[in-house]
Amino acid sequence: MSEQLDTAPAETPAAVRVAVWDLPVRVVHWLFVLLVALSWWTAETGRLEWHRWSGHGLLGLVLFRIYWGFAGSSTARFGNFVRGPGAIASYLKGSWTAVAGHNPLGALSVLLLLGLLLLQIVLGLFAVDVDGIESGPLSLYVSFDAGRSAAEWHETVFNVLMTVILLHIIAVLYYLLVKRQNLVGSMVTGERGFITQVAPLERGTAGRLIIGIAISAVITWAVSKAFQFT
Repeated sequence: MSEQLDTAPAETPAAVRVAVWDLPVRVVHWLFVLLVALSWWTAETGRLEWHRWSGHGLLGLVLFRIYWGFAGSSTARFGNFVRGPGAIASYLKGSWTAVAGHNPLGALSVLLLLGLLLLQIVLGLFAVDVDGIESGPLSLYVSFDAGRSAAEWHETVFNVLMTVILLHIIAVLYYLLVKRQNLVGSMVTGERGFITQVAPLERGTAGRLIIGIAISAVITWAVSKAFQFT
């Protein structure tokens, strides 16, 4: 009798859930989404008091995220996910080895968004409106003309920021619909499935987290008071 041939298809490797984002990164990410939307809405509707508060909140978040990029968990640290042109080229060619956290293109997106947010916030701190009535807390340190220029650039940079955010959303949808990678889900749960062996994140300590929150809060408070405490 002839031997039967095994014609069963090869099994697809099961995805293994790996921790990729810690709680501070996820909370900061979604607060960015909330406060950027709130900043847009308050500016469009003339609710400038709320606009200032949302701006102060964004300042605190950016400061904390920068701090956490040096002192936080492994996937949050800039030194672990910011890579050079060689890594970007490898990723585009499909030869890049997956790791927990940002891929090389995602790293560029993070840096660009953080940079634009920081620039947008700083411009708002010095901005002065046309009548000189509504102004940022640090506008007293610049001339009226410089404050007006900051206000105009504040609006321009926001438009650029919205464009980059739109491209970010399109990229997330591409990964979801084409590459079948749910990046939004992983930013909610903190975990992501991998079919290859990937080391999970190394979490930052509670002590460093408390220090980062304290530093960000103190600097934001000082800026909101224009460094005048009397």
